[in-house]
Amino acid sequence: MPGPKDLDPSSSPRALLGAELRHAREKAGLSQEELGQRLFVSGSFVGQLEAGTRRMQPDVARQLDEVLGTDGFFQRNCAAAAKSKYPEHFAEAAESEAQATAIREYAPLLIPGLLQTAAYARAVNRAYDPTTSEEIIDVWVEGRMERIQLLDHPTKPVLWVVLDEAALRRETGGRAVMAEALRHIADLAHRSRAIVQVLPFSAGAHSAMEGALKLMEFEDAPPLAYYEGVRIGRVEDDPATVVQLRFTFDLLVASALSRENSLALIESLAQDYAHEEQP
Repeated sequence: MPGPKDLDPSSSPRALLGAELRHAREKAGLSQEELGQRLFVSGSFVGQLEAGTRRMQPDVARQLDEVLGTDGFFQRNCAAAAKSKYPEHFAEAAESEAQATAIREYAPLLIPGLLQTAAYARAVNRAYDPTTSEEIIDVWVEGRMERIQLLDHPTKPVLWVVLDEAALRRETGGRAVMAEALRHIADLAHRSRAIVQVLPFSAGAHSAMEGALKLMEFEDAPPLAYYEGVRIGRVEDDPATVVQLRFTFDLLVASALSRENSLALIESLAQDYAHEEQP
């Protein structure tokens, strides 16, 4: 009987790789938990690989070929599935985000990617690397705008963002850029395309003072969490940790302004930026 065919990189490599993994696992008579034990990972991690919500790393691919007897198939195709236009530390989160049915995010210092305008994204990327050429910045901004296209669907994914007031008041790219950026957020809120709340300075100490947080839910895979620092990021799939981080987000929502008051503040700041830009 012929073995599985190598994947076509032009298709959806991670989804195809996940389907082949499920086929090979079931052929071996193993449950996700049993395969996870042999790989020293959780059963939920195996489920996320099969659903295509997690990246298959080379060391995992090698172990899968050994455990499932797939004659190097996963190692050969791992590279195709891992290709990404995003920075290495963020690639897995961005690709998982595109498949999520619900995204909850707390942004402490800047407007998060899914809410950014092109001008704001350009200012952020230029600040990240002031010596990079305009051509490379163009590529980065284009990638950011491609991510945002997932909001073109009228209802999916559900997007709920808590913005720290600091993100709204930190002037990024100039006042005109900020005015446009905040009007864009307000427009998404008015169109019911995003639930947006502002965590005001007056809230004082809160549950996520240590940094940014993104939570993602999926139709056929366990939820994931993602948190990041300067040029580093981590995807977390441990169920107990994800539950705790969801509680952290719920506490942020409880401390934030209502949706109505948040929208009023965002629109007021947008108007201030626009007026101050005038001579």
